[in-house]
Amino acid sequence: MAAQTSAKVPAIIVFGDSSVDAGNNNFIPTVARSNFEPYGRDFQGGKPTGRFSNGRIPTDFISQAFGIKPYVPPYLDPKYSISDFTTGVTFASAATGYDNATSDILSVIPLWKQLEYYKGYQKKLGAYLGEKRAKETIAKSLHIISLGTNDFLENYYAIPGRASQYTPSEYQNFLAGIAENFIKKLYVLGARKISLGGLPPMGCLPLERTTNFAGGNDCVSSYNNIALEFNDKLNKLTTKLKQNLPGTRLVFSNPYDALLHIVNKPAQYGMFEMGYSCSRASLFSCMDASKYVFWDSFHPTEKTNGIIANYVLKNALAQFMQ
Repeated sequence: MAAQTSAKVPAIIVFGDSSVDAGNNNFIPTVARSNFEPYGRDFQGGKPTGRFSNGRIPTDFISQAFGIKPYVPPYLDPKYSISDFTTGVTFASAATGYDNATSDILSVIPLWKQLEYYKGYQKKLGAYLGEKRAKETIAKSLHIISLGTNDFLENYYAIPGRASQYTPSEYQNFLAGIAENFIKKLYVLGARKISLGGLPPMGCLPLERTTNFAGGNDCVSSYNNIALEFNDKLNKLTTKLKQNLPGTRLVFSNPYDALLHIVNKPAQYGMFEMGYSCSRASLFSCMDASKYVFWDSFHPTEKTNGIIANYVLKNALAQFMQ
């Protein structure tokens, strides 16, 4: 089964933010890093890798489910070479967004730069596999896009600028336009299997809930509504692009409902939603992360990442396994 599957999808190629950054930010001058303990505590080897979790992130689980390998390596890490990247690579950068102004805030890798790295990767792949096989690999590989949260929480609602230029709805359209252009560029470069990721319920992230005093520390519904509206636009975009780009297999992968369900009913998964005791003992982190939904104020635990990856696999990516 695994061999069959990996032949259908030879590699997982990833663009995005901290939800799918496996450590690229370790190699650029930015404070948006997680290359210190206790991050990576439950990753193979127990060392911080630059993943914003105690262990693996969703794309690692997805890679394994496709019978490829248990993790997707970061492009900028010099310990990996093109031989490692033939089966998967991530260009993602924590704290980035669709909007270049978002990546500027913490000097991280903008989406256009991730695309430039991808072009460089294709050249290396061509030299390593030969042009014909490299093109086939690109066409069969699953390209995953996961970003957008920072555009709203770190940029639009946090600093003046975009909010004075755009209404929330106009800003969503602006970002969706960037997503559309990005997918078209991937298509021109030979990508045919593409997953466009939706936003999580942003208002339920611990950072937003702890500062929501007026709302009794519940999820911030206005942020969740923005995520739902934007997801609807991305979903419609995938429908439109499927018609306009012949031979493309494009899906909308939406983590929203899965994460909201875990947050609302953590006990069903054997977890607590979040706990302040989690941040006091043992290097400001709980002893057993598998009991919690969130690892830090923004990012889920490995257990939650696995559940979300499973949900997305079943509801969006399963067609690529056939």
